[in-house]
Amino acid sequence: MIAHDLIRAADNNINIVNAIAKAHNVLSRFNAPACSISGGADSDILLHLIHSLDVDKFTRYIWFNTGLEFAATKKHLDFLRNLYDVDIIELPPVKPVAVTVREYGYPFLSKLISHNIYNLQRGGFHFKAGTSFEQDIADFPKCRDAINWWHNTRSFKSWNINRWKLLKEFLIAYPPTFSISDLCCSFSKKKVAHNFLREQARDLNITGTRKAEGGVRQSSNSCFSENSKGVPLFRPIFFFSDADKRDYERFFRISHSDCYNVYGLKRTGCVGCPFNQHVFSELEQVKRWEGGIVTAAEHIFAPSYEYTKLFRQFRAFYGVSYPLFREASHD
Repeated sequence: MIAHDLIRAADNNINIVNAIAKAHNVLSRFNAPACSISGGADSDILLHLIHSLDVDKFTRYIWFNTGLEFAATKKHLDFLRNLYDVDIIELPPVKPVAVTVREYGYPFLSKLISHNIYNLQRGGFHFKAGTSFEQDIADFPKCRDAINWWHNTRSFKSWNINRWKLLKEFLIAYPPTFSISDLCCSFSKKKVAHNFLREQARDLNITGTRKAEGGVRQSSNSCFSENSKGVPLFRPIFFFSDADKRDYERFFRISHSDCYNVYGLKRTGCVGCPFNQHVFSELEQVKRWEGGIVTAAEHIFAPSYEYTKLFRQFRAFYGVSYPLFREASHD
């Protein structure tokens, strides 16, 4: 299926039509793309789109096996390999998640939060009230970016600590007694992708990130970025809303893994990832099917889970309700 066939099938959904046209244009300019496939719903759409447009079959498809993957995801990847007659290359982590969290720190709430706490901890920062921005900058000059986050001085509001109500007060009342970081993603995915792109001389990095997923990605307004120091990044479905996703699935009869169809999950990723706002309810949800990997996740991320529960209890004490923590508690 080529571009005009896809556009015709898109039934005038302008976001889908634009994505197809953009992907066709970008792919025509590169000879060795690499496309990351996760086995999740967004990834299923991405694979269909790129495979349909890549008539010369220049694209190499890669999957990061973090070691905390659902059996249902692995089964679905085999289904995709057969459906599209493609090789989805399995890449192991630079360091297993269990090793990374022990060496560098545990994920907590979000990548942005964990990244900033990691930098503060490395700089010897004291999580206490009453110090000014100027004083903290003077005392911890190597933590300038994280100090900006702590004092809410960043121009993009979602990059400040007050984006999460009572988080600063919580960290002051209960300073972390264990290391926190966002590096498990780096060692299991980012560094793996970087190595593959370099070693295989790939000239384009394609991912299925969507702006609607929220987080730091909301600050970006482009699906394509060309960095002179690295491989250009292309996110073909970056501007797809949830409604666009549903339309694409209907137009092209996209099927998803048992994680969605049987387990009832809304999204996938590393099993038990503490960055997942529904982590506790989803672990309970899938235990009956994949109890072994759930037990492994509960063991690996135990300190983060306990700290997250403490944070929720802290917020509940002050009667704060916030969508980030709207799932039913199993504490």
